[in-house]
Amino acid sequence: MLQSQLCSADSLRSPALVAWAQRLRPMWASGDRDSRVVMLHRKMWEWLFIAEALRERDMLAPGRAGLGFGVGQEPLAALFAAEGCRVVATDQPQESALVSGWTDSQTEWAAGIEHLNAHGLCPSAAFAERVRFRAVDMNRLPADLRGFDFTWSSCALEHLGSLRAGADFLVAQMDCLRPGGVAVHTTEYVVSSDEDTVERGGTVLYRRRDIEDLAMRLSRLGHEIDVDYTEGTTPDDVHVDVPPYSDVHLRTELAGYVTTSLALVVTKGTAE
Repeated sequence: MLQSQLCSADSLRSPALVAWAQRLRPMWASGDRDSRVVMLHRKMWEWLFIAEALRERDMLAPGRAGLGFGVGQEPLAALFAAEGCRVVATDQPQESALVSGWTDSQTEWAAGIEHLNAHGLCPSAAFAERVRFRAVDMNRLPADLRGFDFTWSSCALEHLGSLRAGADFLVAQMDCLRPGGVAVHTTEYVVSSDEDTVERGGTVLYRRRDIEDLAMRLSRLGHEIDVDYTEGTTPDDVHVDVPPYSDVHLRTELAGYVTTSLALVVTKGTAE
């Protein structure tokens, strides 16, 4: 099964992720694009990885319940609903989104459910039946969000104000899962340094040492997590994409650091 790991070209081109990419084709492929081609973009990798990690663990099945955080207008809520899952999709309340500037984005913040199935990935009747939207502050999770089979987020936890806040969220959201439930979350990861980083602000950047500390916290609480820090070595992997961006966007530069995406897969301990 997929485990916690860094974004890589080989992972993105794997048969399992390519199959999910074809499911998302209505939202990213132009009419003349070869149907076998997968966008070499780390955001695409995050979505495909989350879907496959959950599928492998039998989480994407009729009757399963999923909880998404900071969903923006990503396709995963619709994709999971199409698999028969019941989904609660959440994003930050409008007041805080206005203050932080997220409302300026055309795709990275959702005020409601209306944009979550824009590409028709789930039949409209099934989507309306299976998906509901809720405004949720990831720094203050409501106590009634409990009993889910799986949780997910795609590059959201690094926007909570600090490295500590993002780690605290990941620990706290495990309470939303039933025993044996699965959490899959992606975040920013620094590949150019394990010393300096951005520790506070609108976007923080996690180092290996931060992830090791987080994994230890989760393990001490009885949860299962195994992280592979192997970096991709192909030309596509080592290319650092900066403006004007190219078609190869697995690494980029943020605040002077080279970063990529890291996916974390955590299984909740079975003890009540």
